[in-house]
Amino acid sequence: MEGLPYEKFDATALAELVRNNEVTQKELLFASITRIEGVNPALNAVVERCYHKALNDSADNISDQVLAGVPMLLKSVTQEIAGEKMTEGSRALKHYRAKEDALFTKQLKQAGTAMLGFTNAPEFALMGVTEPALYGAAKNPWDLTVTPGGSSGGAAAAVASGMVPIAGANDGGGSIRIPAAYCGLFGLKPTRGRTPTGPVRGRVWQGAASEHVVTKSVRDSALCLDVLNVAEKTRAFHAPANDQSYTEVLKKSLEKPLNIAFSTASPIGAFVDEPCRDAVRQTVKWLEENGHHVEEKAAPVDGKRIAASYMSLYFGEVAAKLTALETSLGRKMTTADVEPVTMLLGTLGRAISAEKFVTDLAAWDEAAMQMEAFHETYDLYLTPTAAMMPAKIGELSRSNREERLIQLVTKFGAGKALLKTDIIDELIEESLKRTPFTQLANLTGQPAMSVPVYQTAEQMPVGVQFIAARGKEDLLFQLAGALEASDQWVDVHNNPFMQL
Repeated sequence: MEGLPYEKFDATALAELVRNNEVTQKELLFASITRIEGVNPALNAVVERCYHKALNDSADNISDQVLAGVPMLLKSVTQEIAGEKMTEGSRALKHYRAKEDALFTKQLKQAGTAMLGFTNAPEFALMGVTEPALYGAAKNPWDLTVTPGGSSGGAAAAVASGMVPIAGANDGGGSIRIPAAYCGLFGLKPTRGRTPTGPVRGRVWQGAASEHVVTKSVRDSALCLDVLNVAEKTRAFHAPANDQSYTEVLKKSLEKPLNIAFSTASPIGAFVDEPCRDAVRQTVKWLEENGHHVEEKAAPVDGKRIAASYMSLYFGEVAAKLTALETSLGRKMTTADVEPVTMLLGTLGRAISAEKFVTDLAAWDEAAMQMEAFHETYDLYLTPTAAMMPAKIGELSRSNREERLIQLVTKFGAGKALLKTDIIDELIEESLKRTPFTQLANLTGQPAMSVPVYQTAEQMPVGVQFIAARGKEDLLFQLAGALEASDQWVDVHNNPFMQL
């Protein structure tokens, strides 16, 4: 890659260079490795490396592959490579090695990518910041004092700093879209059932979580979705059929003006930062100037009920995870294995009844029906991606007093007693006040994207979210392509790390 600025290319362009014999796959890999080793010490985005495996597996006869030679990183949660560590950001799994490739990984390998390692993520992908005790905090390339978001924070930091053009991510409550918004990237959460979860899982988080990537360009996301949109017999959920290439759809303009609803009000009644509101207002103005009809109207769902049902899932999944770990490791989990807050969430999950869990799952279906009706009138729903600008590194860490309280509660199994207090409402407020907009699409199964269309006076990127009806990723890609071609789009190459 001598003379070529590797970090400025997207994946589509790099693959074209390989296909045209302008660079080799090994040259790309060495350029990426050099970049990772140069900038990662400041960012802590990459936590496990498998350079030798990638170099040994590289080949020259890949010119027919759509992602020929493209270096990428995977997230250290559910995106396994056989024989490599899969820690999920937890001390309990720091020595675990995957037994086989995830289908997500296999599809991207077959498309020509080379996997160089794994990115930082919070323990079990549970937090909206990436600060696991196992690895320490990942940092934002736009400002090292703030978080890149979570849970795909390491992935977003790696792409935004030019380590790789694409990185694996997953989204169970906003974990693709939130880091994309904080790092000036494009982030799409596909329709439930669009991307693979297997072979060892039929569903993740009861269908709330989807696998995909974070990218610098819209076309890279579309290309990766083409690669990942495959049949999977053991998948619990199946997205509406799509028989067209998203890459080809992206090349076409929207056929007609869109009818778009928008809201800047937090669905749980919390505060929304002015830059997050301003990003939506500016986007509304651009949409209207480009012929779309835009109307201020909130989604027809009970935001607090959605939040509460999401938290039931959250608690239950953590409890099940801890039980599975105890079974596989043959011992009880302690705070030496997992973080205190994880233990607290598990304690609450074990206290929630099966009846409540089923009732809360029914709320997802009700919300999905309400949104389907909503989309009979509105093509898209526009909101801020996040309600607040990224937190300072360590800002959301718990005090020593809170940690001791959590340990006491967990030790004495006081989950049922806690459920009788106001702690659930407090946890909803505390956990979701910064990011209350993204969970809706996870619970209803809709596709949603964050697009980088605004910057603050301090030049920090701000994303806005668009949600579409199930199966309508094509509509999101087309609108994203139009925005990307406009002067609204934030150029990720303007962040300080891209200037190095």
